Amino acid sequence: MKFSYWLNLIFLITIGFLFWSLKEVLILIFAGVIIAMALCTLTGRVAKIIPISRQFCLFISLTSVILILTIAMIIVIPQFTKEFQQLIIQLPSAVKALLEIIIDFIKKLSEIIYGNNSEIITNNDFIFKEFTPLPDGGALANGITDSIKRLLNIAGNLGLGIVQIIFVFSISLMIAFQPDAYREIIIQLTPSFYRRRARHILNECGQALSNWMVGVIISSSFVALLAGISLYLLGIKLVFANALIAGILNIIPNIGPTISTIFPISVALLDAPWKSIAILIAYITIQNIESYAITPSVMHYQVKLLPALTLSAQFIFTVIFGPIGLLLSLPLAVILQVLIKEILIHDVLDKKKIA
Repeated sequence: MKFSYWLNLIFLITIGFLFWSLKEVLILIFAGVIIAMALCTLTGRVAKIIPISRQFCLFISLTSVILILTIAMIIVIPQFTKEFQQLIIQLPSAVKALLEIIIDFIKKLSEIIYGNNSEIITNNDFIFKEFTPLPDGGALANGITDSIKRLLNIAGNLGLGIVQIIFVFSISLMIAFQPDAYREIIIQLTPSFYRRRARHILNECGQALSNWMVGVIISSSFVALLAGISLYLLGIKLVFANALIAGILNIIPNIGPTISTIFPISVALLDAPWKSIAILIAYITIQNIESYAITPSVMHYQVKLLPALTLSAQFIFTVIFGPIGLLLSLPLAVILQVLIKEILIHDVLDKKKIA
């Protein structure tokens, strides 16, 4: 083999190790790119409505986002925080109620099988003694808060977390102000014969991310609305917090909808056990409506991700990047799907002419 071949191989391996060592920084940069794409998408929508310069449209977009976040912090967040704390405090009681239901079911089943003389279960205290005493609501809330802090890697170093947040938003603003300039830098780093294709692929990635964000916002809003209506009709307390949790966690497929059912079911167990079953049925129905009715209706906005690719991306990116990899697994999967389609399939397997 030629010396140039080995030199190129060593160079690629070195670049790979460099990227791996900088993976935590790269995932933060990607988060900034996601926010920048959201700003660019919103700016594009404003530019279609108001025929003014892009800089002024970006200013309007930023002002609108800041205004919405401010209103959310003043109105939505306090109410959500209050209800969410009540949810956390009620979890131990809900677990105890669930255990009592299970024990009662086992006792009745035992009586049916062994008769009234069965001594398999004498009383509930026997079962509860086998379990570690459950913490009270305040202790559990503090424990969950500490776990979330550790999960986000800011418990030990709050200053580093603030720096990371500032870094992400700084990157997003810089890219949003000059998206074309940064795109051209990436294109110039590709070989000259591939630059036209690289420009096309980058445009496809950007369009896919924009479409995914619009579709997710629409579907998550519908899920939150349907969850809120269902919980209200069932007479479940803390409707606002549970509906908002359902909408937010809908962004994370497979895992998110499953987690979102824990809180309303916990509240229902303390009210009426039958309501927990009704909530489970309602949430399953909502997810089916979202999958087969809402998503197809907004499919011209949303990118259709292959289920196997989505699940694999969640697992792989969580292992590589940690919790932030799980949060960004879907946009990463969107980019990965475009790259596989355009580069691996079109340019390599199909051997299409690159021009």
